[in-house]
This record gives sequence, C-alpha cells and structure tokens, in this order.
Amino acid sequence: MAFSLPALPFDRASLAPALSAESFDYHHGKHHKAYVDTANTLLADLPALGGKPLEDVIRAAAADPALGKLFNNAAQHWNHSLFWQSLSVPGSTKPSAAVTTLIDASFGGLDKFKTAFVAAAVGQFGSGWAWLVKDGDRLAIRTTGNAALPLVDGQLALAVCDVWEHAYYIDHRNARAAFVQAFVDSLLNWTTVESRLAGKVPSMDQG
Repeated sequence: MAFSLPALPFDRASLAPALSAESFDYHHGKHHKAYVDTANTLLADLPALGGKPLEDVIRAAAADPALGKLFNNAAQHWNHSLFWQSLSVPGSTKPSAAVTTLIDASFGGLDKFKTAFVAAAVGQFGSGWAWLVKDGDRLAIRTTGNAALPLVDGQLALAVCDVWEHAYYIDHRNARAAFVQAFVDSLLNWTTVESRLAGKVPSMDQG
C-alpha cells in the first residue's frame, strides 16, 4: 500500500497571519507531496519494505546506508505529518492541567518552556526540526538536522516545529525567531501533545 499525503487538519487560511494559505499551498501541496511521491517511487523497487508501516520503513532505512534517499523522503513524510498535527487555529487549544504540571516540572513554567524552545529552534544550524519529546517522566526539547527524527532513537515525539526555511519564508522571510515565537505563542496544538502523551500514537502515514 502506497503512502499518501494527509489532508491538513485545519482550513489552510485559518492560521494567518502567522502562516498563510499560500505557505500551505507550497509547503503541504508541493514540498510534502514530493516527499511522499519520491518515497513511493523508491519503495516500488523494494518489495521487502512494500506495505510496511511508515515507521518500520524509516527504521529499516535508517539502519542501511544504501537506503539514505528512502530514509530522507520517508522521514520527511513522517516529520511533516506530525508538524501539521502540531499546528492549531490560534486560541483553540491550551495545555491541560496535567500537561501544565509536566511543563512546570520540566522547564520551570510555560514561559521558560517557550524561551527554551525558541532558543533551540533558532540555534539549529541550517535545515531541521525542533521537537517537544517525552524524556522519562518529564518533557524535553531537542533539535535534529535535515530529515532526522527522534523515532529512530526510540524517543516519543509529542510535537514538532519545522525550521527548514521553506516552512516560514513566505510569511516571515528569514526571521526564523519570529516564526518559532508565533508557533509557541499561538499555533502549538496542545491537544496533540496531550493525546500522544496518553499513548494515542497511530502510524503517522494516513494511507
């Protein structure tokens, strides 16, 4: 079964001005679609991996240097799929009491979490991702370059912000910090964070 491009879980114009409808036309409709299409093309020549869940394909490709191109495209499909789920209409979600308690214990409060997340995202050199992950009984922030993702390290990702330049250039030009600040201040989907913390982590591929 081929991988498929997931529908956006929100109206493409509903996150403006932080992210415009035009940005999703390119980021979702062109960039993400290209990763899905390329992964499917590569898998057509790899019958041993055909039909396997996206997560299994990523782990297998990560373990085999000869499958680097497949890893990059399959992982980018996974990363983008979680990124869409990490976004919400401004004001539509907020941390639950349980998540707030974890944030307080892990970062010393929501404001300190936001400051640390923005600093990590801005400090990621070049293209990559800034993640909120589960780390034992606490939360943690980590970054990865290019297509790398916490999945291959056995770590549960709860939400992610895309800091590849194509994620924000249409609306923010080169101001990555402004984009990430908007992400933590108004776009971060806390319902997704809580759901994944609760163990609701189906395959990221929607096909």
